Amino acid sequence: MARKADCDRALDDALKVIKLTPSSHIGYQLQHAALHGAQRYDEAIDAFQTMLLKLENAPDTQTRKLRQQYINPSEAERAIQQTIKAQLDDAPHRLLNTFTGRLCDGGAQINAFKTSTEYKELLSSTLVHADLRMEHIKDVVATYFRCVTLSHRWEENEPLLNDIQDKVVDELNPVGGIVKLQSFCKTARAAKYRWGWIDTCCIDQTNNVELQKSLNSMFVWYRTSALTMVYLSDVPPSSKPGALARSAWNTRGWTVPEFLAPKVIRFYQNDWTPYLDDHSPNHKQSVAIMQELEDATGIDAKILVAFSPGMINAREKLQWASTRVTTVQEDIAYSLFGIFGVQISVMYGEKKQSALGRLLQEVVARSGDISALDWVGQSSEFNSCLPADITSYEAPPYALPSISEDEMQRSISSLQDTMIVEPALELYSSLDRQSAPRFANHRLHLPCIAFPVTEVRRRPVEHTETYFTYEVKADGLRDLQITTEDKLLQFSRGRPARQSFLLVRPWDRRLLELPDYADDTESVDDLTLPGSPEEEGPVDPESSERAMRLIVRLGQPFSAFLLAQQRSGEYKRIASDRDIITQVKDVDYVHGMDVRRLEIL
Repeated sequence: MARKADCDRALDDALKVIKLTPSSHIGYQLQHAALHGAQRYDEAIDAFQTMLLKLENAPDTQTRKLRQQYINPSEAERAIQQTIKAQLDDAPHRLLNTFTGRLCDGGAQINAFKTSTEYKELLSSTLVHADLRMEHIKDVVATYFRCVTLSHRWEENEPLLNDIQDKVVDELNPVGGIVKLQSFCKTARAAKYRWGWIDTCCIDQTNNVELQKSLNSMFVWYRTSALTMVYLSDVPPSSKPGALARSAWNTRGWTVPEFLAPKVIRFYQNDWTPYLDDHSPNHKQSVAIMQELEDATGIDAKILVAFSPGMINAREKLQWASTRVTTVQEDIAYSLFGIFGVQISVMYGEKKQSALGRLLQEVVARSGDISALDWVGQSSEFNSCLPADITSYEAPPYALPSISEDEMQRSISSLQDTMIVEPALELYSSLDRQSAPRFANHRLHLPCIAFPVTEVRRRPVEHTETYFTYEVKADGLRDLQITTEDKLLQFSRGRPARQSFLLVRPWDRRLLELPDYADDTESVDDLTLPGSPEEEGPVDPESSERAMRLIVRLGQPFSAFLLAQQRSGEYKRIASDRDIITQVKDVDYVHGMDVRRLEIL
């Protein structure tokens, strides 16, 4: 009441000034301020425009110069419009207006803003500041257009775009998925969020262009949402801890990016009450809920709270999705686009092996991370070095024994007594020159260390209707057994086969133990590689140390691939039912290793 009285007095004073000096701008300036304070923004803007006219038509030059302190309403409108465009450029094409219950495209969202009190207050306050107060404009626009996203499990009778377009959600018959949609809008509205997005009805599933953009943008939408609501339709009210972990929501492929991407998330039971009666604003800050989610997903709670998309630790991220299911088979790969930070074309109907293959080739080629090649199962038709199914990543990779620094130094001392340094430097330089793996036309060009197979003998084993076990020997390696569904030709040195086989160690640059030069100001082109021809003079101790450390690491057990050469000269990977772990017979063999770049179909 006191504020209203103050505004009324200020308005009366302004009117008195206008009446006394109608040609002056001062009365209208006071009127604008009074009307703005009274939240009568349309009238305030009109008063401001009149004030500008008075300044422009003032008889004296000094008063006319005052006009330069202010901007035209059209300028302010353009600045606000540009900010809105930037805000909506990366936003979903359609959103639900939770206040009106209507589905709105970008144009309808802008129109809603322009008729809102928030817009009129922003325009009125912006007019009096020549610098346009851009930060204030951005804050108001961001606040108005903040959006809530829904993560849920698709069930029967989910409403699609055509079911709600040009209709009011709250007026629809509350059956099936309509109830969930209405409850989502009601819950978002109660939390004072005007805009909501749900994948069922906010995407035109029949428009391939829109679908492509949506699937490639969905991770960003969840990432930038003000809140992601997770609806657990099978978790009843007042559930005890553990219900979240048992929910079917936790088995779906698309829910992985939907709980990793958001910064703010809340879980709701089937009556839309908060899970565990936790009314805090962000369940990512709940130790109990994040621990339960960690136990259910195998994803560390710290990653759940602050996940960053990218290709680092690709094998681990594939394992997160390995037990998930999707209704459409290609979606198991498409759902991972945002997690890896890639954008790839969507081609429903290509089948899961092609979809997963295209994703994995992008990850391997762009990151150089070969951990995605570490799997057990069946080979993909896309490329034999990739798995046919994401379930091949379910088991964690084989834990190779590590070597302590003390053991490393003892091994180096032993090698220095028996081995000259030059061959080690040459091998180091040869491996350092290897370029990253790459794909071309589904063919993997893989740098590796090759060991020719000299003998393959089938071992008689019971229950071998599906799998065959072979004893395999290769130059420089310890003998080993390989079990596979493929029926291999048997041969030995005395009875060679027409088809040649290799056991290969895919090359991993991390074995070079090079520093990361990504943030170094020194150009990589200016660096001299250890053992390179350009290096002159005696070998420095650091280069010698690195080379000998490499020799020791190459002498440790490693995970190998079995490759069979094809008639055209390329190779195919022979899939195994377990990891192929082998080791060089003698560390003296290491410096003579065969470094190649193979083309694998």
